[in-house]
Amino acid sequence: MPFAADQLLRVPLLPVLAAQGLAVRRNARLLPEPTGPRAGRFGRGPRLRLLIAGDSSAAGVGAGTQTQALSGCLVRNLSRHYCVEWQLEATTGHTTEDTIARLQGLDGPFDMAITALGVNDVTRLVSAKVFADRQARLMELLTGPLEVRRVVVTAVPQMHRFPALPHPLAWVLGQQAARLDRALQKVVAQYAQARHLAIDLPDDPALAAPDGYHPSPKTYAIWAEAAAHLLHQG
Repeated sequence: MPFAADQLLRVPLLPVLAAQGLAVRRNARLLPEPTGPRAGRFGRGPRLRLLIAGDSSAAGVGAGTQTQALSGCLVRNLSRHYCVEWQLEATTGHTTEDTIARLQGLDGPFDMAITALGVNDVTRLVSAKVFADRQARLMELLTGPLEVRRVVVTAVPQMHRFPALPHPLAWVLGQQAARLDRALQKVVAQYAQARHLAIDLPDDPALAAPDGYHPSPKTYAIWAEAAAHLLHQG
């Protein structure tokens, strides 16, 4: 399989990419995961057991509390129709492989789930094939032992648009992110229970957290509304 331009240029660009990566880490605001409960019950109506799993964005980094994060926004949306019993299983830095290991210890079943993964797979230069294989294993776990009936799989973010990343680092990571997301879409298409969720956000500074790397509460609200729509369709 031929290499893409960004893959071919990684070696000659390595000194620049390494320097930019170190600068981004040095200047990064290390935002904590938000405070608040990571499990609970809310709303009235038919019972809905909801699992939220993934990395720092699933954990809500960029929001002050879980009520402002993906979990809180999503539970409020779904509680219009259901009594939501929710559980958040997400940690900053987690890759797809980390999430598989974490979820293997859970007791199901869950009715619905949303995943948010990919950024840490991108920064670790996981190949599209390996990423697809791991996402397929994750889907097998969710739809098998955990008995999830509807899964919303959030797209790999468009990392070239992260305000914290300078070029050419943003371009290289953005190309890798797009490559992994194309592989992710092919995996999702193989599962009738799954839907791929891509959100096309405008270039608005208010949509990014102060670190320029994570979503803001405004973005979490938009994301949750789109995810709730797909989950409710099921």
